[in-house]
Amino acid sequence: MLNIPVLRWGEPYESLEVDEIKHFYTGEPVAKVSQANGGIVKRDMNKAWKCRDILRQFPIADIISKLRVAADLYETGTLPMGDGTQSPDDFVRQQSSTTGLPESLCKANITKNSFVLRNMDKIMDCLTRGLDLNILTKGWGMEHRNVIVSYQCQAPVLGAVLPSNSPGVHTLWLPVIPLQVGLALKPGSQEPWTVYRIVSAFTQAGIPKEVFGVYPGGHDAGGALLEALDRSMIFGSAQTVEKYKGNHRVQAHGPGFSKIILGDDEVDNWEQHIDIMAESIATNSGRGCINASGVWAPRHTEEIAAALAKKLGPIEVKPPQDPEAKLAAFTVPGQGKGVWSMIEADLKESGVKDMTSQYGERLVERELCSYLRPVIAHSTSPDTAIAKKEYMFPFATVVKCAEDQLLKKMGYTLVCTAITKNEKLIGQLSDATFIDRLNIGPIPTTRLNWLQPHEGSIIDFLYRSRAYQVAGV
Repeated sequence: MLNIPVLRWGEPYESLEVDEIKHFYTGEPVAKVSQANGGIVKRDMNKAWKCRDILRQFPIADIISKLRVAADLYETGTLPMGDGTQSPDDFVRQQSSTTGLPESLCKANITKNSFVLRNMDKIMDCLTRGLDLNILTKGWGMEHRNVIVSYQCQAPVLGAVLPSNSPGVHTLWLPVIPLQVGLALKPGSQEPWTVYRIVSAFTQAGIPKEVFGVYPGGHDAGGALLEALDRSMIFGSAQTVEKYKGNHRVQAHGPGFSKIILGDDEVDNWEQHIDIMAESIATNSGRGCINASGVWAPRHTEEIAAALAKKLGPIEVKPPQDPEAKLAAFTVPGQGKGVWSMIEADLKESGVKDMTSQYGERLVERELCSYLRPVIAHSTSPDTAIAKKEYMFPFATVVKCAEDQLLKKMGYTLVCTAITKNEKLIGQLSDATFIDRLNIGPIPTTRLNWLQPHEGSIIDFLYRSRAYQVAGV
């Protein structure tokens, strides 16, 4: 069993308080993780200013080169991990054992993270719109129009309070180091693995260990990060997002309520798009904010719901080692049952129909965990409670909604796939400020282009464009 320390700007620290994380299915101990309290975090953040000074000693191009090495190490190397080492196979087994995610999906997330690291030069070029990256280091420089431009870094360190449910969220903070900003990370209690492996790969590739702080711990550790740093991100519920709304220092990521929309002009061709809908709902066991939780159309909605139920409803629970496993477990006692109780209550509302009930029981309980098999509901109105819900498994509501009511009713949407050629509707969706990422045409909501910002540009969050004049220039 591994012993995993707190990392205090690269220095391992073994705390008296230790959290023993266990295998979700067998209950066997997997690792002991030292816990940081809020006092330790606040004390360490007093030294955060050093991180940017350290990273600015390296040209950004050199850091990007090191990240290509880190990508290979992360994907295929045996790396230091706590008081032991970790091979890629160890990583997959350990991550699956504590998160409930099938091993095949853990492997897929390795590929996703390593792709971002390996292509950081292209990602940085797109995020900065071709800016000379030396300008970020110096603070100012000449643009191609022979005009001075200036970008001021807003924080020497980015803090991140990370979740346990989806390893894919780590792609959001991977560009921070090449932006010459340090990282202070609080990993999810059940998923310390990705953070520690990426940091290990970074340091083995030559990034100074002193720019990394990793602080597993309770709510007070996360709260201390958010309080002490000028720029942080947090992942949580809709209530978490609301709590930090308007706080320019915190970028809050919550439920995505991502949707697929079929316009009047394309809805009669709905059968051509069932595979795209199913992929959007069920990829990565439905655990991501980019998974579709709604399919909205003006007609044929019950037929669409029935077809999705037929495709996804029969999916069975399989052991995490099975390469065909597609469903992740709820590892918190009673969580699966609690979620199913909420869904059952919403299914009783007038105008709502459970389309997957004919394919067997949805709640599958094991001794130490539970599963929810895919749920597809149909709603005759966008005003039902279930039409506004999102859950951490393959779940979606097919909603009947007239096209002229669509923008009034759909609400916040992280990823919207609009299957339409109607230029008027496309224009309205393009102007809608409550849609973050917009796909025009049959593109799964889960298929991201990493060369574009996801959930807001990290550049805009960490840097401020400002006026800057130099005499004689």
